[in-house]
Amino acid sequence: MIRPTPRLLRLVVAALVLVLGASACTSGTSGLGSVGDRSPSASGSSVTPGSSIDPADGTLGRFYGQQIAWGSCGEFLPDGQYPQQRSQCGRLTVPVDYAKPDGATASIAMFRLSASGDRTGVLLTDPGGPGGSGVDFMGGAAGQFADLEIGKRFDIIGFDPRGVGRSTPAIRCRSDAERDRVRATDWVDTSPAGIDAVQKRNASVGAECAQKLGRDFLAHVGTADVIRDMDVMRGALRVEQLNYLGYSYGTRIGAAYAEQFPTRVRSMINDGAVDPAADPVADVVAQNAGFQRAFERFAVDCASMPQCALGTDPRKVTARYQELTRSLIGRPATTTDPRGLTYADAITGTGQALYTRTLWRYLRDGLAQLSAGRGDTLLRLADLYEGRDRSGRYDNSADAFTAIRCVDGPAITDRAALDKLDGTLRASAPFRDDGRGSGRGAADECAYWPVPPTSTPHRVDAEGLPTTVVVSTTDDPATPYEAGVSLADQLRARLVTFRGTQHTASFEGVECLDAPLTRYLVDLTLPAVGTTC
Repeated sequence: MIRPTPRLLRLVVAALVLVLGASACTSGTSGLGSVGDRSPSASGSSVTPGSSIDPADGTLGRFYGQQIAWGSCGEFLPDGQYPQQRSQCGRLTVPVDYAKPDGATASIAMFRLSASGDRTGVLLTDPGGPGGSGVDFMGGAAGQFADLEIGKRFDIIGFDPRGVGRSTPAIRCRSDAERDRVRATDWVDTSPAGIDAVQKRNASVGAECAQKLGRDFLAHVGTADVIRDMDVMRGALRVEQLNYLGYSYGTRIGAAYAEQFPTRVRSMINDGAVDPAADPVADVVAQNAGFQRAFERFAVDCASMPQCALGTDPRKVTARYQELTRSLIGRPATTTDPRGLTYADAITGTGQALYTRTLWRYLRDGLAQLSAGRGDTLLRLADLYEGRDRSGRYDNSADAFTAIRCVDGPAITDRAALDKLDGTLRASAPFRDDGRGSGRGAADECAYWPVPPTSTPHRVDAEGLPTTVVVSTTDDPATPYEAGVSLADQLRARLVTFRGTQHTASFEGVECLDAPLTRYLVDLTLPAVGTTC
């Protein structure tokens, strides 16, 4: 299952403005200094180690009882525009293998926006992925959250899950040059030799990860261990119960935590749900179809604009898009960057823009450029998705994405299933079809992963969990609406529907949605049954 890392609206637009040449942010302070630990309980009073926040197993007590040395965020976010007086960063130490608490450890990077008013508790957030940086997410969103009621009532925490972002060890398997070389190649040959080449490339990723990180660490980068880290975090933050806001793949983490630690949840919002019970094949097909629907809605909007490169007839836009993009196979479009725009990057850049209507204008511009033989905007959109900055340096989100998803569920390895899936995916999202289908499909990286999965698809059983909230968007391109319905059913949660074509929607300025979600987090008043915005 491919679950692209979401770039939430406020982050992706800001990043796109930067890469298109707007002025850079001013620098913040540097260095992580220890300024003491502000860690009251959810009720405002301190809780000492050894209370019910700590596990019964004393071998983990040193992790649950640790003090987080909160300090400057300059080391993590040197160019951030987060509220300096209310923002601190720190690190949490966790065991790599919880069965071996005296063995190797990992360091979890954390960002905290401190409550400015009467404090209700701690709100953990996760932006999804897998592989998305919660430190980057909260560093970019802190200014917005600071002015909301939840920013006044909660210490809001963003963290980089083990292996992700600034957490160490970091999952980084391929060099920047290797990433560029893969993107520069057209992987569209579906002959037996072409399929073999793709599979050899995919197999090499796991081998490189194992060589650089070791199998022991790779075996413990999945959600099953991340939720254990979250509970250690809860203990170190000195709270009896957590509040949680998870977006996209962050809902997978939220559901797993709720299942493992149901009584340690005070409130939980899962927005843009991943269905933990979904069949991997059906799931990737549903997501592909979701992107096709988003593309068609974009095309209708584009056709209403002057000089749309896809024409004015919405019935012909997919064919026109295929004509534009397939022309890149073997002949990258000219860009100011010497790499040029490949076919794969054009598809990636388009997918990036379909996450939110706010990026549609950039996609319109990019397709207009492509019709004139240039590919600058689409390449920049693809770079955003791939995590490549203007200097050519990649973040580790793509490697982390692969490593985490490969241990979070079973791979698709059956040859007949792979061949059938290739045809189904082309039919479910024809705008992505390169026209080279032969009835053969390639196995992805997970089929060759050097360690086995630590989770399997199943219905969540969270007996003892209080009623939580699931938000699902009707035309979410990445996480289908039906997945949210299913997760709400499994968690016995209150379902809130958002009508729109975008990926996730909570706390992005829609009063109809944000008001009831705020009331739920602050005083546990559930949104009304059937709430739709």
